[in-house]
Amino acid sequence: MEGENQTLTSEFILLGLSNQPEEQQALFLLFLSMYLTTVLGNLLIILSIGSDPHLHSPMYFLLSNLSFVDLCFTTTTVPKMLVNHTSGNKAISYAGCLTQMFFFIWFAGIDSFLLVAMAYDRYVAICHPLRYASLMNPRLCALLVAALWSLACINALMLTILLMRLSFCSHNEIPHFFCDLSPMLKLSCSDTFINDVLVYTVGAQSILIPFVGILISYTQIFAAVLRIPSTQGKRKAFSTCGSHLSVVSLFYGTLIGVYFSPTSYHTAEKDTAAAMMYTVVTPMLNPFIYSLRNRDMKGALRKLFSRTVAFFC
Repeated sequence: MEGENQTLTSEFILLGLSNQPEEQQALFLLFLSMYLTTVLGNLLIILSIGSDPHLHSPMYFLLSNLSFVDLCFTTTTVPKMLVNHTSGNKAISYAGCLTQMFFFIWFAGIDSFLLVAMAYDRYVAICHPLRYASLMNPRLCALLVAALWSLACINALMLTILLMRLSFCSHNEIPHFFCDLSPMLKLSCSDTFINDVLVYTVGAQSILIPFVGILISYTQIFAAVLRIPSTQGKRKAFSTCGSHLSVVSLFYGTLIGVYFSPTSYHTAEKDTAAAMMYTVVTPMLNPFIYSLRNRDMKGALRKLFSRTVAFFC
């Protein structure tokens, strides 16, 4: 590899999802509509929770944070992809690529940590209801969220800074619609052993450990729910967890499939399809999952729409 050109790469080429003009136009319309739906849905969740005093509780505080992070998460990748489709220019600068990758890893990490925090909140509410007010008080929740943001930022910084030490040779085409860490490591002509070790270390801390924590929480929750004598009580307890479990399945299922499956199963097409699930589809579906299955959220949304209509009328 020493004989190859190892000058600093000034830009990368994001190959995107298709090279066919007719497919690109259809994909642009599809992803534009999905992005606008994501922005509108998550903003409605944030505004509904913020404007309804009845929802000023730890569970909805965490949910509003999740909606904000989902909004940032999808904004990190989709607008650049839409610009590439309209302009026909698929280039992204080296600095822009690293910046996009940093924010992508940061928001993905916060998403993962928030999901386990929400599972813990449900665990305390169902298994220790008498201690809920002390264990999930507003100050503790604020400190917990601040710690999650900080930890995810440190992880993203480590992975990004370590990537900056690598050299990139003549190949600068990324078979993806954004600057993801895995395809960028494959492009490097340097030794990526340390990077690979850190990827699995951070991945275990940010994905596997939270996922195991969620499994443990829900094992305790299901055991507690089964001890509830009334059918109505069981149904109410399960309904408060169903939305969260749906989001967990979507988010962790695709992430674990991409980053922790054997490399022999990886193809650019499979990784891109999985990335679309957790970067575009899941943030779009989260507001629907939480609002359609939650009576309090539906009530808050109705109040928000009523106030909005009254204001403009």
